[in-house]
Formats: sequence, structure tokens, C-alpha cells
Amino acid sequence: MSAVTGAGGGGARGSAVWWTALALIGGFVLSVRAAEESDSGDAARPLSPLLAEPSGPGLPAKFPDDLEVSESCVEMLRLFGERYVAAVNCLVSSARPVRVCQNCYQAYSSFNDIYTNISSGQSGNVSCQDSLMRSDRLMLLFNLYSSLTDIWTSALCTQCLTPDQKSLTNSTLDFISYLNKSLSCFEKYQENHTELCMDCKATYKGLNEMYSTMLKNKGYCIDIEDAMNVTRRLWSKKFGCTVPREETVPVIAVSSFMLFLPVIFYLSNFLHSEQKKRKLIHPKRAKSNHSLMNIQDKFS
Repeated sequence: MSAVTGAGGGGARGSAVWWTALALIGGFVLSVRAAEESDSGDAARPLSPLLAEPSGPGLPAKFPDDLEVSESCVEMLRLFGERYVAAVNCLVSSARPVRVCQNCYQAYSSFNDIYTNISSGQSGNVSCQDSLMRSDRLMLLFNLYSSLTDIWTSALCTQCLTPDQKSLTNSTLDFISYLNKSLSCFEKYQENHTELCMDCKATYKGLNEMYSTMLKNKGYCIDIEDAMNVTRRLWSKKFGCTVPREETVPVIAVSSFMLFLPVIFYLSNFLHSEQKKRKLIHPKRAKSNHSLMNIQDKFS
């Protein structure tokens, strides 16, 4: 996830701009649809060149023709609004459990395409880049695009998608298949946790190994990460199962050796000292006996 470096006030202002922008885009889409419905009904009534039937006091809804956005740019703006709303709806509905990359890559790709068309500068023979993106300091379209792009980047979705961002990678599909096998096994033995830990051990271990490989190769995204975390919580906390890790065996062996090393040292030191004592005693006894014999010879 990308780190948040701004202060609390900056985050609040960014959030406010985001939601305000969403409301404006939603209102724009609804107004366009209402206009289309009214065009198909009653005949249009004459309007003021500056006002388009305001419901109350407010700013003009239209300006003279020389200051207005072209029809082709208005169409692109409408498409931008529709695809933005579709992408946001997909993200929200895929928040829990996290399926953002799996469910929303098509909506995000479509939204990214329309933004690219606008920012490229041409819509037919008309440039929409200046009129839609640079005409005011709010830069609404750019900020809306940036908000979704930040979410998409933080989720690492590109790592679960093919280079063209049009489908899931083979490794992601393999992980999903292995995950479904593990969950099916959990479902089968959920009434008997002892059998579950034994019969589902191989599948769960394979899922863990696959996830470790994806982490090493940077081929995972938030969907994979969240799914693995939930599966691990089920395995260890709900079912009370464990899988001994092979790399812990050498660690235990070394730790045991280090634990008994002082005992071995003191025991060997003790035995060595006892042996030295025995060697020292014999010469003393031999010397004392020899002296006793010399004394006896003198007296005799």
C-alpha cells in the first residue's frame, strides 16, 4: 500500500474533493439522461441564450456558443462519468471479501481508455484536453482519475493481470483453483476438525507454497493477499490445525545442541579433573612408601 504522507487536514480535504467530485459526476450523468428523455417527449421550449430552464436562482447552465464545449467533447465527458460511476460501484461491491482486481479490471480498463482518449488531445477533429481538463483550477477529471488510479496501484492489480490488463494471469488462475480446492476440503470436514487437519493438510500446504512463490516473484495482488490471510485464519484459529515447517527442524536441532553445550562442558571438565586427581595421588603414595623403606633400613 502506498504510504500516506500528508497531514490529517490534507487527507480530509482530499476525501472531501473526492466525494464532491463523485456527486458532481453523478449529477451530470442524471442531467444528461433527463435531457435525453425530455428531447424524446414534448417539443423543446424557447430558452434564453444564457439560461436553460433553471429551477431556481443559480448560475447559467449554458454560455454562448463560442465559449461552450463541443458536442463531441460533451459526449466524451458523459462516457467518462458513466464509466467512472461503474468503476466506483464495482470497487465498493468488491470491498469485502476483497475481489477488486478480479471483478473490476474490465471496468477500470474501460474507464482508463476514455481518460486516455480525453487526455490525448483529440476527439475527432476537436481537442478536448484543454476544454475538459485544463479550463479551471479544480481539474475535476484529472483528480477523479488520480483517485481511482491510486486505489488500483495500491491494490497491485497489475501484478495479477496480463500485460494488456485484459485478463488474469495464469499464476493467479492457478492460485484461485488451489484456493477453491482447499475451501472445498474445509467445507467437507468442518464438522470434524481432526479429520480436516489430516485430510486437508496436503492441499493447504500446496496453497501456502504457491503463495510463497508468488510473493517471491511479485506476482500477487490484494485479492491474493487477502484470500491467503483469511484461509490461514480459518486453518489455524477456527480449525486449530498446524503444519510443521520443514525449515524449523535445523533450528530446533541447533537450539538443542546449544542448550546442552554447557552441560557437556561442565561434565567433561569434571571428569577430566577427577582423572588428574587419580594421577597425582599415585606418585605421592609411591614416594611415601619409598621414604618409609629408607627409614626402616636405617634402623635395621
